[in-house]
Amino acid sequence: MPRFTPFPALRYSDDDISDVIAPPYDVLSNADLDELGAKSRFNITHVDVPRETEGTGRYDRAAMTLREWIEAGVMTYDDTPTFTLYRMRFVDASGAARDIVGVLGGLEVVDEGAGGVLPHERVTPKASTDRLDLTRATVANLSPIWGLSLASGLTDLLIESGEFVASVTVDGVEHRVERVADPDRVAAIAAAVESDDVLIADGHHRYGISRTYRDERREAHDASSPAEETLAFVSELVADQLSVEAIHRLYGGIDRDALVAALDLSFERSHGGVADASTLSRMDADGALALIGPGGSVEWLTPRPGAFDGVRSLDGAWLEHALSDVPHQVDYQHGVEHVVAAVDAGDAVAGVLIRPVSVAEIERTAREGLLMPPKSTFFTPKLRTGLVVRSLA
Repeated sequence: MPRFTPFPALRYSDDDISDVIAPPYDVLSNADLDELGAKSRFNITHVDVPRETEGTGRYDRAAMTLREWIEAGVMTYDDTPTFTLYRMRFVDASGAARDIVGVLGGLEVVDEGAGGVLPHERVTPKASTDRLDLTRATVANLSPIWGLSLASGLTDLLIESGEFVASVTVDGVEHRVERVADPDRVAAIAAAVESDDVLIADGHHRYGISRTYRDERREAHDASSPAEETLAFVSELVADQLSVEAIHRLYGGIDRDALVAALDLSFERSHGGVADASTLSRMDADGALALIGPGGSVEWLTPRPGAFDGVRSLDGAWLEHALSDVPHQVDYQHGVEHVVAAVDAGDAVAGVLIRPVSVAEIERTAREGLLMPPKSTFFTPKLRTGLVVRSLA
């Protein structure tokens, strides 16, 4: 089972963090970076997403900026190793009030296939070394991966409040962090996480980078360094602690007629009007996918009897199976309106809306050592960067 350890967290000294935290680096556009950077010269994006300028290399500049903030007292370390409770309170798409709680700590970096920390979906390759170069320069974990603990009862250990650190509400979601320093409570939380496997929900690429960086430190004869763990938000894999949405498919590299002909072998098509706020709920109720055409036109895709015998009951797996014999390209997009816009702009010949994966299927994936197709799940809300930084020095 994976080791889970407290650490002296590096935090902003001021509890007013509204202008200094940011969404994850991989969802930020240049316009987003302009807006966030203009809010404060201490916004975490100045370190987490350094931009090209003349002079100092951007990764070295990020490291220098972080050092300057620490020296100036903008960010300070906890006096002792701590865990950080991280709560996200919001109203979900169904109108239900949600209160998700997890814990930020150092999760063991294990070898691929070694068990303990498990992937839940196949990962699309990324050629960029951006995160590795940034880690090397800053010697820090700047943003957490999201791990789902299979340990029953973890949530119960996190319900009680810790020492308040900071809170901010962004886009209707309250992000609140609390420090836990009591040795007995720290030990109980660590023991719970370490009692069962942790499934990576979000951050597969970052975890892989942590493995590469750990190996580099080992080769430098530094096998006991903090790089043996990586910053992780760990919450319990139970329905009331997860908000899972779908990541839809955009198809190209094939003409529309050929795509439709391939889909027709596995699905029955029927007219569905135009995509609107009710489309996703209709899909859930009818057990159908939705083929999106120009102008947001919808055709329901209902599986033909027997078409997917022996295939996992996942929309993404069904589509892979249905299109396995035709050359095509697939991209991934969250949000119905973005799928419609991509098709209308000619960026895809068609889109297919899929349904969210159930929590039961996520757990089955973990227990049976299976992998879902790439981009099967979209966990919300997205964790904020800047609430906690973990030093690797």
